[in-house]
Amino acid sequence: MDKTFKVWDGAGSGRCLQTYSTHCGAVRDACWLPCGRRLLSGSFDNTTSVTDLETSQVVARVDNQFKVTCLAFQPSDATVFLCGGFSSEVKAWDSRTCKMVRVYKAGIQQTLDILFLGDGKEFVTSSDVVSRDSADRTLIAWDFVTTAKISNQIFHERYTCPSLAMHPQEDSFVAQTNGNYMALFSAQKPYRMNKRKRYEGHKVEGYAVQCEWSSDGTVLATGSSTGSVHFYEFQSARSLLTLHAHQQACVCVSYHPVIPGMVATCDWGGEIKIWN
Repeated sequence: MDKTFKVWDGAGSGRCLQTYSTHCGAVRDACWLPCGRRLLSGSFDNTTSVTDLETSQVVARVDNQFKVTCLAFQPSDATVFLCGGFSSEVKAWDSRTCKMVRVYKAGIQQTLDILFLGDGKEFVTSSDVVSRDSADRTLIAWDFVTTAKISNQIFHERYTCPSLAMHPQEDSFVAQTNGNYMALFSAQKPYRMNKRKRYEGHKVEGYAVQCEWSSDGTVLATGSSTGSVHFYEFQSARSLLTLHAHQQACVCVSYHPVIPGMVATCDWGGEIKIWN
């Protein structure tokens, strides 16, 4: 929460290559743009920035008027990105003009994660809302162009979902839940949950624990509040491996995009480890 983001030589020396100080508040989310030369970052200072990593120059900056906690760029047009956070709205911005192009009004207090489906015509948001009768609005599917809600009756269990992950090969996605399991959903309307598959054995317990698929989609990895990393087989949902990685809660796990089997993990205290 030191208001910076860092780029590391993760697969080589492990050293920090550059520290970027483009925000005046804690940086809550960041993601690479497809070109590999720019990075999108969102902060508690209410802004989202696009930074050129070679020159350290901010090439675009927008003010969301709320603390930003999650970001996603549009798959078919990376100049457009979505911002969510401590607001009832999700906003779409054009990084070329720094103008807001769409607003999605969800009637919630906070957006926890954003996930584009398929070619980017639809996306799903997770929120902190759990109603008395069901998890109404916990997951909402949106039409990207019209801003219309396609469905808010996707997940009917009373748990919030801190993170979402799209399967790289199949038309499905998973939602990490505070029920200490990951649920599998179809990425096609009406986004039905697969009740025969549940990836469980790890703990979430209120942490924003991230999950991610391997590049071939055969393995699903997740952190755990216990500090361990869990790997599950996609088809059977059985546990493949548990790594006792950190002393504090493991909140993030990410596969290397090119090197098979290389995984980065991060804990609540900021410690990052690379695993083979």
